[in-house]
Amino acid sequence: MLFYLITRRQAFHVKSPNPDESLSVIDTRDVIVGLRGRSGGERRKECVGEENWVDSRTIYIGHKEPPPGTEAFIQQRFPDNRIVSSKYTFWNFIPKNMFEQFRRVANFYFLIIFLVQLIIDTPTSPITSGLPLFFVITVTAIKQVGDVVFVKENETFPCDLILLSTSRDEGVCYVTTASLDGESSHKTYFAVQDTKAYNTEQEVDSIHATIECEQPQPDLYKFVGRINIYMDNEPVARPLGSENLLLRGATLKNTEYIYAVAIYTGMETKMALNYQSKTQKRSAVEKSMNAYLVVYLFILISKAFVNTVLKYVWQADPNRDEPWYNDRTESERQRHIVIRAFTDFLAFMVLFNYIIPVSMYVTVEMQKFLGSYFIMWDDEMFDEELGERAVVNTSDLNEELGQVEYVFTDKTGTLTENNMEFIECCVDGHVYVPHVILNGQEHEELFFRALCLCHTVQVKEEETVDGIKQGIHQGKSTSFYISSSPDEVALVEGMKRLGFTYLRLKDSHMEILNREDEIERFELLEVLTFDSVRRRMSVIVRSSSGQLYLFCKGADSSIFPRVISGKVEQVKARVEHNAVEGLRTLCVAYRLLSPEQYQEVCHLLSGAKLALQDRDKRLAEAYDIIEKDLILLGAYRCGGQVGGGTRLQEKAADTIESLHKAGMKVWVLTGDKMETAAATCYASKLFHRNTQILELTTKRTEEQSLHDVLFDLSRTVLRQHGGMTRDTFSGLSGDCTDYGLIIDGATLSAVMRPPQEDSNSGNYKEIFLEICRNCSAVLCCRMAPLQKAQIVKLIKASKEHPITLAIGDGANDVSMILEAHVGVGIMGKEGRQAVRNSDYAIPKFKHLKKMLLVHGHYYYIRISELVQYFFYKNVCFIFPQFLYQFFCGFSQQPLYDTAYLTLYNISFTSLPILLYSLIEQHINMDILKKDPSLYRDIAKNSLLRWPIFIYWTILGVYDAIVMFFGAYFLFDNTTFTSNGQMFGNWTFGTLVFTVLVFTVTFKLALDTHYWTWINHFVIWGSLIFFVVFSLLWGGIIWPFLNYQRMYYVFMQMLSSGPAWLSIILLITAGLLPDVLKKVIWRALWPTTTERIQNADKLYKGHLSEFTPLASLQSKAGSQRRGSGGQRNVPNPRRSEPFSKKTMFTRWQRTPDYCTFTPLLRFADGARNSRQGYAHGGQTSV
Repeated sequence: MLFYLITRRQAFHVKSPNPDESLSVIDTRDVIVGLRGRSGGERRKECVGEENWVDSRTIYIGHKEPPPGTEAFIQQRFPDNRIVSSKYTFWNFIPKNMFEQFRRVANFYFLIIFLVQLIIDTPTSPITSGLPLFFVITVTAIKQVGDVVFVKENETFPCDLILLSTSRDEGVCYVTTASLDGESSHKTYFAVQDTKAYNTEQEVDSIHATIECEQPQPDLYKFVGRINIYMDNEPVARPLGSENLLLRGATLKNTEYIYAVAIYTGMETKMALNYQSKTQKRSAVEKSMNAYLVVYLFILISKAFVNTVLKYVWQADPNRDEPWYNDRTESERQRHIVIRAFTDFLAFMVLFNYIIPVSMYVTVEMQKFLGSYFIMWDDEMFDEELGERAVVNTSDLNEELGQVEYVFTDKTGTLTENNMEFIECCVDGHVYVPHVILNGQEHEELFFRALCLCHTVQVKEEETVDGIKQGIHQGKSTSFYISSSPDEVALVEGMKRLGFTYLRLKDSHMEILNREDEIERFELLEVLTFDSVRRRMSVIVRSSSGQLYLFCKGADSSIFPRVISGKVEQVKARVEHNAVEGLRTLCVAYRLLSPEQYQEVCHLLSGAKLALQDRDKRLAEAYDIIEKDLILLGAYRCGGQVGGGTRLQEKAADTIESLHKAGMKVWVLTGDKMETAAATCYASKLFHRNTQILELTTKRTEEQSLHDVLFDLSRTVLRQHGGMTRDTFSGLSGDCTDYGLIIDGATLSAVMRPPQEDSNSGNYKEIFLEICRNCSAVLCCRMAPLQKAQIVKLIKASKEHPITLAIGDGANDVSMILEAHVGVGIMGKEGRQAVRNSDYAIPKFKHLKKMLLVHGHYYYIRISELVQYFFYKNVCFIFPQFLYQFFCGFSQQPLYDTAYLTLYNISFTSLPILLYSLIEQHINMDILKKDPSLYRDIAKNSLLRWPIFIYWTILGVYDAIVMFFGAYFLFDNTTFTSNGQMFGNWTFGTLVFTVLVFTVTFKLALDTHYWTWINHFVIWGSLIFFVVFSLLWGGIIWPFLNYQRMYYVFMQMLSSGPAWLSIILLITAGLLPDVLKKVIWRALWPTTTERIQNADKLYKGHLSEFTPLASLQSKAGSQRRGSGGQRNVPNPRRSEPFSKKTMFTRWQRTPDYCTFTPLLRFADGARNSRQGYAHGGQTSV
């Protein structure tokens, strides 16, 4: 079906040569588009990164109908060119926001409770539920287009456009896409070959063509389409790709003007589609919160059910029926008992509903949002070279940074620097370095010409930036190279030093300057672009003599199998030699084409390029047919290197070592050769000299079956560990062999392949996972991008369900970044695709250490306390209400006043815990950085496990019992005021509520380790606010209230001396067990964290100036609470006398640690000072 849309906004009309027509030339505020939709299929993704295709559409350039014989031209409405970048509009804000808010279980629950309070007679006012719900929701909430567009330099493209022509003769334009992907470099885009000569309005108006392309997709770097140009009513089809597509939001640079046709407008532009959020990731803490919520919902229902049953048991006695003053009508008394019971059940639900902490969600949201700024403000995570800070793209996963168990990292650009430099090349076994004198080998000059031609480098004579011309040297224009790949720039610059200079691409001819200073011209016929699956690229050129060449360069694994001649063994030996040194080595080959073969190539490529569906697949198949029967020329290597090896990023090795000590397993997923990647792994301390390497590679599976290799490796690791996985052992243990696994992409594919029904091989995934669990590090080489995502998905789905983190810097890392629980992008030199798709972005790999070990640690500690504390204080709040029903005949009489019910979670107890969750530091951050093993104390969601949750709940129940019965028995049959008046029910409830507010606030104060003036202001200020509010609420007769039951109640209570004494006694009795428990456990079974806290207090906060404490950790390792599988580590023997502050202790085969004598005495106490440690450790100073 065809559809067409016209809009006009400040367009100006220019007369065309035909007096009956006018050409609309639109400035950048106007666009005109004609579009056709065509039904089609849709392919779904099975894993992040897999391809899919969608419907196509047709655009009529200049609104010219196609020649006779084509489909009918039918006008139809289509989106205008407005973009709504905000999540909400004025019209949809309320309905859309309400829908999203009430999708949350707690909010929907409170909405139901609020509606119940409105419908039936309930013991509390609807305001008590409605006001907190309103507070939570409020806080959480805050075409015509034309065909041809004329854009001038430095203007922004108004929609997505196909480039028709430019002011440059070669038909190119330069564009910056910083607003889209953060890349500030100039990118080159190409006009359609058949229209690039149309440079005036009249010429553009004469174009008779249609464009067929895919329906809008959010992928910025992918576009599939074709243009049909009608010449004498005969269409000529040309393919369109991403190199022809100008995106809305990009800016035209270094090009005077362009003409382009709009294809996507308004909310269908790729920029608008990228406003839509990615798949929501949920943290382990959020899952725990939901589980706890279900438990408390069950408790709520149980309370309401028990009270309903007891009420009717109580009223079964005629003498205990409802009293006359309840004033119930006869019809209400005559209602069926089932209806009455159900109504009472709902009333009890309303009365006890405050046990569900609805305000916890808004507090958690605020904590995550505000807390994320601490990462962005961290000066230690600012890179001066790049001028970049860490970026938080989503704050929902802050606490997940403290739970990471597996780290999957790319190699090049992530662990290593991506500063490429041409090092050497090898031609027919002869090695050449820059500035060497060439010796005229057979393939020497052909090799250098191949490298000068087989690339996508652009040459710029000069560059204008903010009106200042760059690239001018001594008054003369100097050229420089630009490319999306730093490898290619290094390659071309290396050839220049060897005497072959790439000059330019002009009129589809590539020009090079040979060593005799002669210019050679090669017509560029085809470019077989690089992709990460093929791992190679090719060009087809025609020399001035008419000879046709196919030059191909790529990874050795993708070139060698396609070579039929050449000095393969000599080149292969050099490639392997370079790989051991960690240098990137690529191979170069060529093929001579006959005219007939070239025609066949053109036919294959043309059919694939013009396909609208499965274009990538068809191109890959065509490339596979074309790139064969090659003759090997040689190889070359590039790298950022020091002393012949790959240059690691600053502190990359230290970061990996720290992650290992923190208990994380680090996997390197790379597309590089095994030897190159292994050398980097050794340099970065992923593998150590004593690491036993296990290989699961194609080479080994060729000698043995995959089944036998897997079982051999499985027996090897399990024999050493006695059936226990390495997760059971401490990462610092020296008792077990350190294993490292190397697997390549081909073998991984075989492992991941589903088992055949008629095969006895079984499922290899579990065996593979078992081997990996017993390895301290894993290297996956020769990985395709999709395989990286599959690896992450495999680990995520394993029976332990570990928390995974993926980090990378390039587009080939996006799949695994999206697949992992936490995705981190590095602001590298391979574009910003990884950064755009990540949850967090950091300038360098070294910043990952502080992000996890410090920020992640703090985030998890804070939010864990926040969640447990919210449930605790709500149990304290509502359980006295439950007990009170036993003393009021189950009449649903509330214990607290309506104002207290409403403001308890909103005002009286909310700010202290919010501030705690933002600034609490239970351990100095310098200690966390220096002692990564502290990260293990919070691993596997240890602070939100069920035993701890049950402890907090029991503590809340205990405090509630103390508050209620303490007040009840202290005031039983006693007068308190000077005039002999007794306390009434509202005074009793106010007393319980006062003890409640002070108890839960003091509980939080006792848990606080990091005190600042802000803590004091908020904690004591909240208590003062409660007292002041109570005085005002009970000291004034408020005219808008239909009752004055709280008048003078609070003042009357405070006027009683016994009331003051009761408040103090009950607060002390409530807090005492928790304080005693902490004191006893710290003395008898201290954790590593508690030992370091004690030591830091002894040193008055200066412990961070020293190195981590082996003695504190070794003892805690054997006495850690809830450590389950932690093995006992013998304590080192203490040498006498203690004359040195710092001592290095070694025992068994564990690494060196630093021990501080005063802390040993402090931590172990005098009882250990008279006895040595077992095992006879050796101490040296």
